[in-house]
Amino acid sequence: MLGALLAVGAFFASYGALSGRELGFLTARNLSLLSTELASSGVLALGMLLVILPGHVDLSAGSAVGLIGALAAMLAIDPSALASHFGLTLIAGPWPAPLAMLVAALVGMLLYAGMGWCVAYQRMPAFIVTLGGLLAFKGLHWQAIANATVPVVRGGHSNTLSALTTFYVPMSYAWIAAGLGFALFAYLSFEKSELWLLKTVVAGQLLALALVVCGRYRGVPLAAVILLAVSAVVFVLCEKTTLGRYLYAIGGNEQAARLAGIEVQRITVTAFVLMGAIAGLSGFLQTSYAGSTTTTIGQLMELDAVAACVIGGASLKGGRGSALGVLFGALIMAVLLNGMTLMAVSPEHKLIARGVILALAVWIDLRLGGAR
Repeated sequence: MLGALLAVGAFFASYGALSGRELGFLTARNLSLLSTELASSGVLALGMLLVILPGHVDLSAGSAVGLIGALAAMLAIDPSALASHFGLTLIAGPWPAPLAMLVAALVGMLLYAGMGWCVAYQRMPAFIVTLGGLLAFKGLHWQAIANATVPVVRGGHSNTLSALTTFYVPMSYAWIAAGLGFALFAYLSFEKSELWLLKTVVAGQLLALALVVCGRYRGVPLAAVILLAVSAVVFVLCEKTTLGRYLYAIGGNEQAARLAGIEVQRITVTAFVLMGAIAGLSGFLQTSYAGSTTTTIGQLMELDAVAACVIGGASLKGGRGSALGVLFGALIMAVLLNGMTLMAVSPEHKLIARGVILALAVWIDLRLGGAR
């Protein structure tokens, strides 16, 4: 994956020399913006991993991103209008943005708990349940905003929601946080092997390079910090906790997991609830980055999340995948979209490219699965 990422990056970086039109791909400004663009899709892909590991898939993720982001924006801007759109009466001023995001995230977790219950206890295919969720969430999203565009900033004053993708962490704090985070990562992933040492050294070099690049623009985007924090949480959850081991076991062989005493139904619901929380966070980031909530927020993001998981080594059959691999997969997808945007590739050709990449990723997954 690292080789594929470097190859894609090298192509866009050398495109100017090949075509005579410089893209500015490697400029500090573009790479900083790329990390912000990566945040929402990367966070969603990490949540998708938690659902894919036990052998399921979430087709409603993109619609959930739009719905939960819209709920937070409407509660922070005009909760009375939100209530009226659903035929309710609510007399209240704008909510504090942190409270609005908390309530919206809880709503998302509740909705996903319902889908998880249908999958786990009613034995309904996750494909069908989440396909229904895709349609229902999209309809609720459009109803919540009355098919209009609602800005997250009103009266020229920003709030916590808008700051998610506009705030930059000063470099002095960023270096300290990065050092502590890297030390924690090295400790948690420690293995007595040369391969671990090589991976750790490469990861440290990439982290330092990213900090140097960010320092040449405005600092480290808060969105990138959130992405790294979610990556760390998912990594620890999958690699170091009983819940993570159960997720891998269920995806590897559900019947054997049941015989081993694992509460498959409860673990499945838990995975969906966690997906709901992460989809909410991705919705906040995506809405903040767009500067408003509109009907197109979250569109097709579920496909990018699935592609990032499969590119990152996760199996659609379950039982295989890692947070670090998914992070690389999401980065490859983000670099491709960013480079195509700089090349002024038309929207229809971007869709074709994303479709081909998704199909190619699934084909590679099946070939690797067959080889095993």
